[in-house]
Amino acid sequence: MCMTVERTARPLIGRAAERDTLRRLVSDPASGEQHVLVVRGEAGVGKTALLDDVAAHAEAGFQITRVAGIESDIGLTFAGLQHLCLPLLGYHDTLPELQRNALEVAFGRASGPTPDRFLIGLAVLGLLATAGERLPVLCVIDDAQWLDQMSLQTLSFVARRLLAERVVLVFAARTGTAGLLAGLPELTVTGLSDSDARQLLESVVVGRLDNRVFDRIVAETRGNPLALVEVPHNVSPAELLGGVPVTGHRPSAGHVTEGYVRRIQALPRDTRKLVLAAAAEPVGDTTLLMRTFSELGIPIEALAPAEDSGLLEFGTRLRFRHPLVRSAVYHAADLEDRREVHRALAVAIDADTDPDRRAWHAAHAAAGPDDRVADDLEASAARAQERGGLAAAATFLERAVALTADPALRASRALVAARAKREAAAPHEAYELLAIAESGPLTELQRAEAIRMRGAILFTLGRVGDPAAPPLSTSAAQLLQAAGHFEPLHPQLARDTYFEVFGTAMYTGRSDPAALPRAAGAITAAMAGADLDRPTDRLISALSRHVAGGAASTEIRAALHGWLARYAPQGGQTVQWMAPATPVLQEAAASEIWDDDLYHRLAADTTEHARRSGFLYALPFALEFLAGSQLLAGEFDTAQGLLDEAMTVSQAVGHVPAKYHTLTLLGWRGDPEQALPALHAARAAGLACGEGRLAGVTAYATAVLYNGLGEYALALEAAREGCAYDDVGIVGWSLAELVEAAVRVGDRPAAESAMSRLRDRAAAGGTDWGLATVAGAQALLTEDEDAYREAIERFERTRLAVHTARSHLRYGEWLLRTDRKTPARKHLRAAFDAFTGMGAAAFANRARRQLATVGVRAGSTRAGAGDLTAQEAQIADLVRSGLTNQEVGARLFLSPHTVDWHLRKVFIKLGITSRRQLRTRG
Repeated sequence: MCMTVERTARPLIGRAAERDTLRRLVSDPASGEQHVLVVRGEAGVGKTALLDDVAAHAEAGFQITRVAGIESDIGLTFAGLQHLCLPLLGYHDTLPELQRNALEVAFGRASGPTPDRFLIGLAVLGLLATAGERLPVLCVIDDAQWLDQMSLQTLSFVARRLLAERVVLVFAARTGTAGLLAGLPELTVTGLSDSDARQLLESVVVGRLDNRVFDRIVAETRGNPLALVEVPHNVSPAELLGGVPVTGHRPSAGHVTEGYVRRIQALPRDTRKLVLAAAAEPVGDTTLLMRTFSELGIPIEALAPAEDSGLLEFGTRLRFRHPLVRSAVYHAADLEDRREVHRALAVAIDADTDPDRRAWHAAHAAAGPDDRVADDLEASAARAQERGGLAAAATFLERAVALTADPALRASRALVAARAKREAAAPHEAYELLAIAESGPLTELQRAEAIRMRGAILFTLGRVGDPAAPPLSTSAAQLLQAAGHFEPLHPQLARDTYFEVFGTAMYTGRSDPAALPRAAGAITAAMAGADLDRPTDRLISALSRHVAGGAASTEIRAALHGWLARYAPQGGQTVQWMAPATPVLQEAAASEIWDDDLYHRLAADTTEHARRSGFLYALPFALEFLAGSQLLAGEFDTAQGLLDEAMTVSQAVGHVPAKYHTLTLLGWRGDPEQALPALHAARAAGLACGEGRLAGVTAYATAVLYNGLGEYALALEAAREGCAYDDVGIVGWSLAELVEAAVRVGDRPAAESAMSRLRDRAAAGGTDWGLATVAGAQALLTEDEDAYREAIERFERTRLAVHTARSHLRYGEWLLRTDRKTPARKHLRAAFDAFTGMGAAAFANRARRQLATVGVRAGSTRAGAGDLTAQEAQIADLVRSGLTNQEVGARLFLSPHTVDWHLRKVFIKLGITSRRQLRTRG
């Protein structure tokens, strides 16, 4: 009996729920909600069909732009993004000059300095938002897992910043390829139900299916639509209609590719060669392919059997029936045939107009080392890097390494490629390239650089939780070894490396208690008598002496003031170099000397420098630092906004954020159900990878949480853990918590011991923060009223609103115990109002309970600015400082439309109508 295969478009079967979800997404793009969705499922499950459906549904009311990743694409920098934005580039003149220039350089339309990736992201965000003002924009990104990394990174960033814009982003991606899209809303598409699968199968086969055959096919395809549609090509008519038993491999999604391979192998040899050339060139440019076919000596007519078979369409562009067809064609071909078509493509491509694509094909045509092609790849890498394409540059360099014959040049290129891979957030690939570099004849300077890079890569692998990575102390040891190698060769690189050594050893913390003293001793010895010109060098020298046993608070303060003097945002020098450790060490140093003014100024300045100068790896750590400053000032919502921003940046560059102040903020907010699971998980993760400092931070945050809740025995246990190791910049905070918890449970020896350590650390600098902390602890221990008052007076001269409020709370509680209800009521009320406004629920409840004992019924709701979300509070602060919507958007990586949308909500919540009123309320 005959059977026919349905090739025309057919209605979607069994996808009503998925279609409804996607159609709701485009129903009201100006609703102020995030209009982003990742459609995820296995190959052939129907993701593209769903994207086609929503695009057709939105066609009348949207500008629609599409791009699809291709597995065999070479990953040219921003290739996917450029294709997606091409229909909208008419709006690029409306962008601010810096963003416009960045986009033009990234797309190769202009030359200029390497563009900052976040400027590119803001430019794309602005382009989409501006286009959306005329007509809503629907961006459809299919096979997102195969987009070049820089395009996907930018689109991931844009997706996380969309809100008020009339823009919808829909991605389709394979299951198990979360990557840069992790955390975005998802729609999981699975196989069809049995009844829907039968309906689809019957639509592609003419004739009645045998029920036993149907049941087996549905079971083995798991309802995968592509596998079902391909059944007529993979199963004989007799088997389908029940004449003979069904045998052999059944068409599951994985076996569909095998079916394609069989169909390809049945084609004439010349046809297979032309189809292979098309599969090797992902653009589908018919003009280029015609030249390539000519170079191969095969007439275009030879393509007809492939078209007749339904494997591809040859029109204005060549399109394969499904991405799996392209993959099957390419991988089923033998190596010599692949080289032949790549060679033909390289010849057919104009070296002047597209040198990078030509170099890539030439590289795949090479059967062995080829210095000319390797040189071309190196030049392509340089061009990619100039356009901001680290991932593409790393890929070009990696291939250049494989084609380089000279051992010294090969090792040198491998070292550069490893660095590029590391900067592109690919530490495993970087490690493999580093091994190649180290096996070759490197110079002494390169050998030192390789050791330094190994330490840095091991640090990254450890922090991401790679089970094969050694503890972080190994990274610190590698970096220390590298610094020693640099000493006689390049003193400045040695000092830069010592900076990283100290930071890595500080992260190691209690996981290797000897790591930081060992590093500090080596740094002190290396820098003894040296002329330390840079503030970073003076800081690391002072911190090392401090850890090694010297007080060094004066030197630490001088180094921090030196940073502010040299790098003040207004009038200071430009920061040429900033490591991720820079804000981490600054925060630890300012905290260690208990100087809240320096703490805040450094946090604000360093964040400004990291933003303005494009230090993307340091920026999340700087934002964490500034969030810590805002937390201490009682601005919890602003702190949360900064932490959200840090997470966005980290996700965009593929790095793991520190999250330290995410944890401390949880402790201060005082919600045990939310805080404790996160704190326990962070502690376990830190100890597992050797990041002992994380255990110190979680112990401090847990102690704050339990002290707020009045669970003093648990607070004492946590604080003791926090004080078991001298984490620079953290242990002093834990000591203060330990004193309170020990006093409350009646463990006087523990309180006195902690008090002695706290006094030694906090009083030496003579700052209000340090002296107020000592006074507050002394008041708890001795019940000295003057000490209670001193703590309040000194904290009121600082920005440390959380500690001011706690001082009022402690004094009020003590006054109650001495039966002085009237003054107690005043201080408890001050504490309650402050904690309530901040959102410190546990401490606010503690104050409320005390107020109830004197007949005061305190409310429980937050008022005024407390009703603002974290992002609204952050925007309100920036607008209050005088920034325009565009300036706020550039600062927070938002479009002006989203800033305006948030600002209108701020006005409504605060009952105001103008920026002037907002500044007045500030």
